[in-house]
Amino acid sequence: MTNLQIEYDLMRKATDEDTAAIANAHSVYGFQLVRLAPSRDRIAVQYDASRLSEKDVEAWLIRLGVPIQRLIRVG
Repeated sequence: MTNLQIEYDLMRKATDEDTAAIANAHSVYGFQLVRLAPSRDRIAVQYDASRLSEKDVEAWLIRLGVPIQRLIRVG
């Protein structure tokens, strides 16, 4: 297992609906952790790179309705 982390800016501060979508992301196979920043305008996703690519992570977040804006690489 190769764990990586990606951070995304959100298009707006997370609403209750957005936090529900973020919570649903935990059910995606290969996602290890999805964390909303205290400022509610960014999320961090830890995922298993042997299961998912960066494009897969982004596609899943969009499919779930998380209002991501752009990719920021971390580590």
